[in-house]
Amino acid sequence: MVSERLAMDHLMQIARSVGARPVQRLTGVCLITLFFAIAPQAHSTNRPGADLVEVDLQLILAVDVSPSMSRVEQRVQRDGYVGAFRHADIARAIRSGERGRIAVLYLEWAGPSQQTVIVPWTIVESREDALTLADRLAALSLTEGRGTSISGALLAANDLFAKSGLRSPRRVIDVSGDGPNNAGARLDPIRQILLAEGVTINGLPIALPRIGGADGFARYYRSYLESYFERCVIGGPDAFTIGVTEATMFATAVRRKLVREISMNMNQVIYAAYTARSDSTVDCNVIAQLPGR
Repeated sequence: MVSERLAMDHLMQIARSVGARPVQRLTGVCLITLFFAIAPQAHSTNRPGADLVEVDLQLILAVDVSPSMSRVEQRVQRDGYVGAFRHADIARAIRSGERGRIAVLYLEWAGPSQQTVIVPWTIVESREDALTLADRLAALSLTEGRGTSISGALLAANDLFAKSGLRSPRRVIDVSGDGPNNAGARLDPIRQILLAEGVTINGLPIALPRIGGADGFARYYRSYLESYFERCVIGGPDAFTIGVTEATMFATAVRRKLVREISMNMNQVIYAAYTARSDSTVDCNVIAQLPGR
């Protein structure tokens, strides 16, 4: 749990990044303070267990639908998750847990205020449940937005954990993306609060060759994008990234990532720490370099 002083320091940093005017900063502090003051209580393990559903894992799949992702790429991404949940490996991984069930939520995100819950919290404890989730996801239309706000996605995920009505030993946010945070609040203060709450953030950096037609958006080199995710996005117990550089490997990468997240051995803890400006090619506070992405 974050101490009150540390939490307020983080909140002040977030508020300063929201806007330059004093009134905006004050409004940001008030709103975000209220947000985080309420949220931890909702998923506290000290609450009576009668009103909470026990699962092995609460998993939020936070999927990038910013405009730099073409419709073809978005479809490849969506189909990758659908195919993963249809694979028998997922059901086997779920059964390996103490309770034999997990809860999954599928969130598509773009700009600071563009986070859409495509599939709400869903309990998965059998192959049939996994297939039903896959079919439900496959039938839904793609969404799209403007901007790339990983910080906005993490804020939304924190709120979704708070209101889940679930209890689990692990909470994981699985963030996919094809570029750095370039809109909304600074990423690291929000990330640090989630990590202090025990949340793990994993990454799926997407560096595909341009498919689906040119759209004028720059593409990030694989090495830069993977470094950005490793240094600036992921963190917490057993945090990891799996990069995707070819459309044909997307489904396999997603399946392997989900199996690892679901069946993670908590006796092996590895912390992925944020390193401020330790690499000249990666600035974790980069923002608005490519407006509209």
